[in-house]
Amino acid sequence: MADVARLAGVSAQTVSRVSTGHPGVVGSTREQVLDAMRTLGYRPNSAARALKYGEFRTIGVILFTLSTTGNSRTLEAIATHAADEGYVITLIPVAAPTQDGVHGAFTRLGELAVDGVIVIMEVHLLDSATLVLPPDVPVVVVDSDAGDRYSVVDTHQADGARQAVHHLLDLGHRTVWHLAGPAESYAGERRALAWRAALEEAGRPVPELRRGDWSADAGYRVGLDLADEPGCTALFVANDQMALGVLRAMYAKGRVVPRDVSVVGFDDIAEAGAFIPPLTTVHQDFAEVGRRCVEAVLRQVRTGSAPAGTTLVPTRL
Repeated sequence: MADVARLAGVSAQTVSRVSTGHPGVVGSTREQVLDAMRTLGYRPNSAARALKYGEFRTIGVILFTLSTTGNSRTLEAIATHAADEGYVITLIPVAAPTQDGVHGAFTRLGELAVDGVIVIMEVHLLDSATLVLPPDVPVVVVDSDAGDRYSVVDTHQADGARQAVHHLLDLGHRTVWHLAGPAESYAGERRALAWRAALEEAGRPVPELRRGDWSADAGYRVGLDLADEPGCTALFVANDQMALGVLRAMYAKGRVVPRDVSVVGFDDIAEAGAFIPPLTTVHQDFAEVGRRCVEAVLRQVRTGSAPAGTTLVPTRL
């Protein structure tokens, strides 16, 4: 570092700030330092910095799947906001949602040296009724019911579902059918419970709940069945991919959306406006979920305090 400082004509502190991405360095000075680093082949030693400052500038992320819209977009947001704070992420996928799998992931992250951990916990564990995490580790949980024990960040699933139901009832429909996500999904269950509660509060009949696996194929299969239900004139679908399958099924059965049946999805994926017809959907702010996750875990890292509770990020139709 001293050689870089001499060649660039700056202090060692300025070199340190440039190497850690600190914003308080003038652009021309930053370029001088970067040119000197390239000339000398200098690479910042993160291990030495960790020993000196007691931090690794790394956040571990544990998740069970990247195949769902929520997980992939939340992970993208976490990575983006971690980088804004000068941190990188280390991703540990867990093959099966089990307590042993979670503990194994924490062990691996301990070996890799991280400052804190974010667990994207979208499903119930298969081998335990409650999630138990190692003590003395700064940790934030995403999409879970563990807010009584840990710091949890989640989309306001219930409010989003209520908005969808109220919107459909306001259109004049007698009731609203629901295609829910898998029973083991926290988000899917909260949306389904809110759907039922909204209908009961409005004094409307509650149709039989249908379930899918989040895929467009599942939406198509269930949609073919619902298209034959004469009383199904309004449908709240728990995610946009299944809603896409429903739209295809309705078209195949000769039922025109929205003339014959109204459909509302959940997620607000980028392609929702390109569906035929464009899909009405509940918007999830994944960027804000990611920002609050990073903010919460770094607060724990810096203060040593880990308050329990759930932070809900608003949705909108």
